[in-house]
Amino acid sequence: MTEISKLAELRKLMQSMERTLGLEELSPVERDIYYAAEELSKDTREVRTYGLIEHTLVQSVSRPTFFRALKSLVQKGYLSQSGNANRGRYVVNAPR
Repeated sequence: MTEISKLAELRKLMQSMERTLGLEELSPVERDIYYAAEELSKDTREVRTYGLIEHTLVQSVSRPTFFRALKSLVQKGYLSQSGNANRGRYVVNAPR
């Protein structure tokens, strides 16, 4: 099996898992932010905006696009503002 074949199989597996979890409705940027938030929230159950912006999955996303996608994730219920702070901190919610 070639490297590209392996990559294609991995991509199909990811698409299947995203469909199962209901994440296919999210844009690619929203998905990357959601994945980054999930990874960053493992220890503290909370994630900060500056941590998300610096995460490898979203480093190449422009600031306006990042903040539009972040707002969309909150509106869709995938993230919610933390009760512990005014802004800039989010809690990751399970996919619907």
